[in-house]
Amino acid sequence: MARNVLLLLVFSACFMSLQAQIPNKVWNESKKIEKQIKRTSFPKKTYSILDFGAKEGAGNVNHEAINLAILTCNQNGGGTVLVPKGEFYTGPVTLKSNVRLHLEEGAELKFSSDKRLYTPVVLTRWEGVDCYNLRPLIYAYGETNIAITGKGTIDGQATNENWWSMCGSPRYGWKEGMVAQRNGGRAKLLQYAETFTPIDQRQMTFEDGLRPQLINFYRCNTILIEDVTLKNSPFWVIHPLFCESVIVRGVSVYSHGPNSDGCDPESSKNVLIENCVFDTGDDCIAIKSGRNADGRKWSVPSENIIVRNCEMKDGHGGVVIGSEISGGYRNLFVENCKMDSPNLDRVIRIKTSNCRGGVIENVFVRNIEVGECREAVLKINLLYESNEICDRSFPPVVRNVHLENVSSQKSRYGVLISGLTESINVSNISVYNSRFENVARGNQIKGAENVRLTDLYINGKLVE
Repeated sequence: MARNVLLLLVFSACFMSLQAQIPNKVWNESKKIEKQIKRTSFPKKTYSILDFGAKEGAGNVNHEAINLAILTCNQNGGGTVLVPKGEFYTGPVTLKSNVRLHLEEGAELKFSSDKRLYTPVVLTRWEGVDCYNLRPLIYAYGETNIAITGKGTIDGQATNENWWSMCGSPRYGWKEGMVAQRNGGRAKLLQYAETFTPIDQRQMTFEDGLRPQLINFYRCNTILIEDVTLKNSPFWVIHPLFCESVIVRGVSVYSHGPNSDGCDPESSKNVLIENCVFDTGDDCIAIKSGRNADGRKWSVPSENIIVRNCEMKDGHGGVVIGSEISGGYRNLFVENCKMDSPNLDRVIRIKTSNCRGGVIENVFVRNIEVGECREAVLKINLLYESNEICDRSFPPVVRNVHLENVSSQKSRYGVLISGLTESINVSNISVYNSRFENVARGNQIKGAENVRLTDLYINGKLVE
């Protein structure tokens, strides 16, 4: 708590003078945060899945062998569970403390789409709402010192013929009569939260159509995901939930299904995401902290997240905060990233509403190179999902958002801010030393105060 207060004091002091340039003191704070992240360490013992009965080929389902190897490794004090070169088909995998799951180059873990394998349900969150849902493809609960590493590939094998159709959209293969979240499962879950239904009564089934995450670590500590390729997830790809000390490094994410967010730290603290590639059907990185009543109930913000040296291709947003952000967010540092795609909608995006509430503050961005994006370089939207049925007595606050040295070659807007109509809840926003070319509609700013555009050039002209 003292550390958080100190950070807030530092940030406040830095901007008392209304500087547009992000002070070096702020970036020095990001270095201090990085030093707080605990690193994984494993004994030099290796357990090959082959020694536990795993076999290559589509005719074999190897999750029992893989899970036995992980359990044995854990019970013997930890080490590395090795997936050697080859194709290994599997059902759900459960990671345990002090175990590194390592995929050799050329190794592929291919997950079955047989829904029966992903029961019984486990405790998780789905779109920010607490529930018991289908088991994530790789899951851990309450574990410490865990890792997924190596040059191999983890393939969720989601397609329009299995998982993706469950979103309920004909675009993803859904047809009348098929199981889907649109048939009432998603609405039921959201109602559970609004009516404060006890979590142990929120037992979702396959018929509810709520697809599982590829990787979900729940209340885990000291995590490393490094070098692997992750593709074709049923739902969100990497989902650390109530976690601390998380490193995602050198990971490539390719998943163009519905809700295929690349990495979603939720109510998580001290997170480093670096040297990654994201090519997704939804947000590349989306920071969360719970939805509506459930987010407020726990009141656990995400905080202290560093994103650097990443490449974003397709996606609804490059680096996003929200929309499930009711627990709040503070202290985001984004630097030295490249983003470019006609199918990338926004570069930096904050999306929330008066259903969500919460305080989002201290967002610092520098040295971002954008080829093109579809809508806006910076978008802040406090009117997200305006038709949602919910208690709307929780207006969010967004403050201290600062961009420096951002270049973009094509977008519809430069800065697009849609604040609340009844009050000013967006403040202290700055864009400094940046150039946005081929901007179709300039800037559009509503419902915000103390917005400073300094040395910002749009279509070659200095913004006055």
